[in-house]
Amino acid sequence: MMPLSRWLRSVGVFLLPVPCWVPLERWLCPLRRPSLVYRGSVLGAWHSGRCWCQAWTEEPRALYSSLRMNGDQKLDVYDQAKEKFLQHFPQIVKVLTEDDMKCPDTGDAVARLREVLEYNAIGGKYQRGLTVLVTLQALVEPRELDADSLQRALTVGWCVELLQAFFLVSDDIMDASLTRRGKSCWYRKPGIGLDAVNDAVLLEACIYRLLKFYCREQPYYLNLIELFLQTCYQTEIGQTLDLITAPQGHVDLSRFTEKRYKSIVKYKTAFYSFYLPVAAAMYMAGIDGEKEHSSAKKILLEIGEFFQVQDDYLDLFGDPSVTGKIGTDIQDNKCSWLVVQCLLRASPVQQQILQENYGQKEAEKVAQVKALYEDMDLPAVFAQYEQDSYNRLVALIEQCASSLPPAIFLRLAQKIYKRKK
Repeated sequence: MMPLSRWLRSVGVFLLPVPCWVPLERWLCPLRRPSLVYRGSVLGAWHSGRCWCQAWTEEPRALYSSLRMNGDQKLDVYDQAKEKFLQHFPQIVKVLTEDDMKCPDTGDAVARLREVLEYNAIGGKYQRGLTVLVTLQALVEPRELDADSLQRALTVGWCVELLQAFFLVSDDIMDASLTRRGKSCWYRKPGIGLDAVNDAVLLEACIYRLLKFYCREQPYYLNLIELFLQTCYQTEIGQTLDLITAPQGHVDLSRFTEKRYKSIVKYKTAFYSFYLPVAAAMYMAGIDGEKEHSSAKKILLEIGEFFQVQDDYLDLFGDPSVTGKIGTDIQDNKCSWLVVQCLLRASPVQQQILQENYGQKEAEKVAQVKALYEDMDLPAVFAQYEQDSYNRLVALIEQCASSLPPAIFLRLAQKIYKRKK
């Protein structure tokens, strides 16, 4: 027999002490949660009911503490999911390579694919892929996430990671980067070189093979295909903006405006890093309404900008032994957050120093730019930006996450707040 306390929680009876819920009254109003209609059937009824139940029983305490968390306190839901996620990778490799390895015509090429997968998909933080699983778990009833559903969620998460690997292999070639995830970039390995371009395309192709193998019979299959295709296009548009804003061998500081920077970040980073994994989980949970996706996108693109500003800062001021890469934004003439902030504050003399040294490969010129940033106290400017941005994100989540569990977005914000890599 179900214990009385558990039954009361399951129907949403309020059991928490007053101090836990009074500060969160604003999270719970209005009390009406819209149902999510998919092809005429109400598939969102459980989702809406679960939001109610969690709001009245479990989530208020978590949400209340969320607003007070500092950078050293992290929710462990991602760490809990990581073991299952990594254990699924050998199955991903097996599906993509096992049968074709036996073919005499393509065996060598598939062996190369296996090497590409094992070198480039492994070694990151896996945050994008894990977000698919963590978000789906927050959106569906636990008993509906059976073994097959879990396999599909893990696979879609790995599809996101393969998209990330595709972008990183390509980006490292274009930026002439040296290291990635604490080891040599793939194209720099002996015997690889520009053959890595084809390897990157192989990584992208694997995404659609996996989606077909695992999800073809699911009602959300077409939504996932379109989501990955659209996200890939958006990211490549962002990369194009990045490249044409800072062409090699031609430094034009007038191009480095806040407006252009925000456009690059939105398209190059935010869509695939944050909207893609959450949207994929929403589709898998039967949530395909425009309102719900629009609200999620508004929050997630803001988180994406926050994330990229951190990346730009860590490119120069991060510890390479922690970040796993040697930053080259200054040498590559990148439109980064640091150079944009420098230009907003620079005197004519400081602008001249920047003009003479930015976008140059010589170590002494890179050091001149870094010294200029430090003289202008940009590390302190970043620290204030990080705190202010986190506070704005919490307020935005409160405002926009009315039809989805706020914890989905708070976890992401907390996961990256004050990160070091």
